[in-house]
Amino acid sequence: MNKTELVDAMAKKAKISKKDAEAAVKAFTDVVAAELKKGGKVQLVGFGTFEVAKRAAREGRNPQSGAVMKIAASKAPKFKAGKALKDTVNGK
Repeated sequence: MNKTELVDAMAKKAKISKKDAEAAVKAFTDVVAAELKKGGKVQLVGFGTFEVAKRAAREGRNPQSGAVMKIAASKAPKFKAGKALKDTVNGK
């Protein structure tokens, strides 16, 4: 499902216009991104948690030449599914 299909499905489910559904999706993604950028996390009980994972600096290898290279430390967004979502996906 892509963003357009998500907006369509949300509009039908909530019985709102596609324009309002698109605004809601955009607002949600903007708020989550802003909170993660600040280093916080977003918990949606029953759905899951969005948070930032820290990756330490490490050494890697160039697959073509085999040369050793340094990979800088970084942060990456992470999503951990909640129990209710896992149960739904597993048909429980």
